[in-house]
Amino acid sequence: MTAGHGHDGPFIPVEQYQSAILAAITPLPPVSVTLADAEGCVLAEDVTAAISLPSFDNSGMDGYAVHAKDTISSSERAPTTLQVTSEIAAGDTGTYRISPGTASKIMTGARMPDGADAVVQVESTDGGTDRVQVYRPVEPGNAVRYAGGDAAEGETLLSAGVRMRPMQIAVAASAGRRAVMVRPRPRVVVLSTGNELTEPGTPLVPGQIWDSNSYMLAAAAREAGALARRRSGVPDDPAGMLPALEEQLDGADLLITTGGVSMGGEHDVVKAALQKLGTVAFRKVAMQPGMPQGFGTIGEKRVPIFTLPGNPVSAYVSFQLFVRPALAALQGAGDLALPAARATLTASVRSPGGRRSYLRGVLDGDQVTPLSGQGSHQIAALGRANALIIVPEQDTSLPEGRAVDVLVLPLAAGQEHPPVHGWRRLRHA
Repeated sequence: MTAGHGHDGPFIPVEQYQSAILAAITPLPPVSVTLADAEGCVLAEDVTAAISLPSFDNSGMDGYAVHAKDTISSSERAPTTLQVTSEIAAGDTGTYRISPGTASKIMTGARMPDGADAVVQVESTDGGTDRVQVYRPVEPGNAVRYAGGDAAEGETLLSAGVRMRPMQIAVAASAGRRAVMVRPRPRVVVLSTGNELTEPGTPLVPGQIWDSNSYMLAAAAREAGALARRRSGVPDDPAGMLPALEEQLDGADLLITTGGVSMGGEHDVVKAALQKLGTVAFRKVAMQPGMPQGFGTIGEKRVPIFTLPGNPVSAYVSFQLFVRPALAALQGAGDLALPAARATLTASVRSPGGRRSYLRGVLDGDQVTPLSGQGSHQIAALGRANALIIVPEQDTSLPEGRAVDVLVLPLAAGQEHPPVHGWRRLRHA
C-alpha cells in the first residue's frame, strides 16, 4: 500500500481489502510463559506426554483391590469374605501385594497393589477393615485405570494453534509442563480523536458527546484475545495527533484510531499525521456502514494501524470485519472467525446499490429480524443486535421471507449464542 491523503480510487470489495490487510500481518514471535500466565494465549508448540498418562495402574474408585476370580460366587445371600492385608491411600508410594483370598482397602487414585486385577467398590461390600464381605462379583479390570490408558508416552496432547483455555491448561499441567511456548496476547492501543469528545460521567456542554468508541473498541479487542488500552481525547489537529501516535508505538503491536478519516474534510487529522509516520492507504471499501477505511504500518517496527470511521456502528462493524482477523493472524489463531448461518428475514430490508450492507439484526433460530435505526450513528440499535444481516452488493432490497447470510456477533462472557441452524463459515466471515 502507498501513502495517500484521500480515499483514492474506485470502491474495492470487502474480501480484497481483507486479503491486503492479512498479507501485511506477521504473527507475533513466540514466548515462553508459565501455565499461570498462559490462559487465553495461543499455543506455539505441540505439547506431548513426557510419560504415559496415568503413569501407573490406579484405582478408579474407593473400594477394595482384589483378585477378580475370588469374587465370582459373591452375592447378597452368600458374600465372599476376604482378609484385608493393607490400606492404600492416594499418594502412598509404598509397594503392596495381595495374594488369592486377600484384599487391599484402596482409595480413588491410589496405586494398585501387585497381584490385584480389579477393584470392588465400597458400596458392594460391608466396608470391613480386618475382613471384608463382598456382595457382588467383579470382572478383571473393573474400576482400574491402567497406565497409558489416557495417553501414551510421546503422544501429542495439544497441537500448536490451540487457545489455552482452562481445559488445555489442565492437559499441559498433567503432562508435567510448568511453561509453554505461546503467541503473546497482542497489545492494542485505541486512540479516539475529536475535540467534541469527553469522558462518560462528565457534564456535557453543547457541542460535546461522550466518548463511546474507545471503550467499545478496546473491549472488542480484549474479547478477541488482546490486551487493550485506550487513549481518549486526542487533539483534533495534526500537531497534537502526531505525538499521540508516536508515544504509543513502543508499547503496541497494533494501533486503532477512530474518527478523523472522512472523505477529504479539512479536519481529517489522522490522515495528515500518518503522512509523516508510515505507509498507510485510505480506501473506499464497497460496504455500508464503514466505507472509508485506512490501513498500513507506521514506525520503525512497522506497527499495523487501522484508521476506522468515527461513527460508532461503522467503527464496530469495521472492527469485526478487518481488525478481528488481523488480531487472529497476530496470534496465529484460527478460532476468531465469526460464525455464519443462513436465516430467513422477518421483514424487508433496503441497501444502496454497489455496496455490501451489514445490517444489525436479532437472530433467533433460523429467523433474523432487522432492527429499526440502521444509521451508522445509531448505537442504541447496535446494543440490541446479535447478528449482522448481509445484503449483497447487487441487491438494493430484499423482501420478507428471503434467506440471507448472517454473521453472528461475539457475545459477552457468560452469555450463550442464539440458537442457530446450519452454522457454517463464509468467505467474508
